[in-house]
Amino acid sequence: MSSQASATQAPSGSASGSAGASGSRNATSSTTSISIPATAGAGGITVTQPPSTASASYYKIAKDSWITFGWNMTSLYVHPTSLTIVASCSANGNVYPVGPNPTGSSSSGNGSSNGNSTSANVFPGNTTQVVWNPYDWEQIPGQVPFAEATYVLKIYDERGDGAAVKGGYLSPYAGTNFMMYRPKSYTSLGDGWKCSTCSDALETLSRPAHLTIITSFIIMIISFWGILRR
Repeated sequence: MSSQASATQAPSGSASGSAGASGSRNATSSTTSISIPATAGAGGITVTQPPSTASASYYKIAKDSWITFGWNMTSLYVHPTSLTIVASCSANGNVYPVGPNPTGSSSSGNGSSNGNSTSANVFPGNTTQVVWNPYDWEQIPGQVPFAEATYVLKIYDERGDGAAVKGGYLSPYAGTNFMMYRPKSYTSLGDGWKCSTCSDALETLSRPAHLTIITSFIIMIISFWGILRR
């Protein structure tokens, strides 16, 4: 696996955990009490890669073709214990795990969006970047092939993608649309390549033999016209 196949975690001086109704959580070595203001807004995710100002993102489904997703988390009083990342495709109704290393994954591509997809796409709660190679995931026996279509990136914590919006907690994210396609192999004119968007006249001109005949015919007409004008 490529050395870039890793998830990036944001530095954090606080322990991660899930808070109860009282706003307290259990840290690794001690119990930390957190007071969440009644006016606190829900936490959210801002995707930084691909940039939100960029045009539509197109990614290849090909060997060694990596996709990078990056994000920041804001307005959190209670940090998530884990983050689950998936790509949802409405064209075929499948939800695909997103992660750098599919080895050992048992996902079939129909994973439910309840936080239990696969361990290969579940990361520590302070993760802020992940790389993904759809081609590698597609090599898993039983994996549903990726469609050449539009996908939606989803990120949610251990409470699942259906968790209710709650002040101070991370809200499930679903907002980055991207498209994936399969690159086509090169086909020369001699091997039968045809322009699917060209007219018949342009297609005729694209063939060397036809072009030679037409050029010769034009030269003959010009020469004949020159003789008549003498």
